[in-house]
Amino acid sequence: MGTTATLKESRKRKSQKPREGGSSGTPPNPMRIFQTLNAFQQTAALRAAIELDVFTTIGEGRATVPEIARRASASERGTRILCDYLTLMGFLTKNSTHYGLAPDAAVFLNRRSPAYMGTVVRFLNAPEIVRAYDNLAEAVQRGGTVMSEEGTITPENPLWVEFARSMAPLMVMPAEAIAQITGADAGEGWRVLDIAAGHGLFGITIARHNPQAEIVALDWPSVLEVAKENARKAGLDGRYSTLAGSAFEVDFGSGYDLVLLTNFLHHFDPPTCEALLKKVHTALAPGGRAVTLEFVPNDDRISPPEAAFFSMIMLGSTPHGDAYTFAEFDRMFRNAGFARSEHIRPVQSAESVIISYK
Repeated sequence: MGTTATLKESRKRKSQKPREGGSSGTPPNPMRIFQTLNAFQQTAALRAAIELDVFTTIGEGRATVPEIARRASASERGTRILCDYLTLMGFLTKNSTHYGLAPDAAVFLNRRSPAYMGTVVRFLNAPEIVRAYDNLAEAVQRGGTVMSEEGTITPENPLWVEFARSMAPLMVMPAEAIAQITGADAGEGWRVLDIAAGHGLFGITIARHNPQAEIVALDWPSVLEVAKENARKAGLDGRYSTLAGSAFEVDFGSGYDLVLLTNFLHHFDPPTCEALLKKVHTALAPGGRAVTLEFVPNDDRISPPEAAFFSMIMLGSTPHGDAYTFAEFDRMFRNAGFARSEHIRPVQSAESVIISYK
């Protein structure tokens, strides 16, 4: 057999040999490791762009490096590198020397947009939260946060005032979804308890849709000041009252048609959740509903990815919190006395709505 034929036969055998690392035929590549270990730079770049108002500047038409740098009081070299990096991340577009806003940035990161949500960086990247991941290996070994004994759920933690002030823009669409799902526009005379109200947006949105709804917001006293301020701006004087303190200790009262549990249960383990849900069940009027907003992964816990990722946030920031599946939520609500629960995934939302019936 000649040399050419031998080489062809060798290549044929190699092409038929299964590759290690999976059946897809894709060879191992270290770039995912490199990119993941450098992913903190993406966070830093987006935070810097928000702080320097890069997106608003470009949205106003100042789209070249000298113009952006001048507005940000920044160096042209730094501005050019940042804007190119943001282009690679998909937040900006670039045409020769001019930058533009990609759709997400135009809607959510330009201060002139009514949907601006750049404020969320102050909570999502709060130093206390970022530090929680400095020693994630220890958190994995422990099974919970290394921030402190209780992590972010310490009583009257000032972090939740920042949450109330900065995170409302991210909750506009889920709040509207809940108002729609619960039928707020029907205008029934609801009495609504908003547990861990924070910014108050969920109760306020229901009240805005339903002029017959009366809202009772529960949270720490300092957080409630933010909710009351937002309620006054929404013109809800006379229909918005508050209960100050811990949801586990405060007497809720009774006769509620709706109890809102938005982004709260994930902070605790199932027995703690069930204890709270028994209080909720007692507080509801006959036929009342508990409305839960949560990141709810499928039973495999890796899909959908936006919901499944949330477990890591709870591992780093709470002692026992988690992203629970619907089966787990359904079990908790049934153990607390609820008859049944429905799982709804609103369009364009990473979070699910669970309606539980007394």
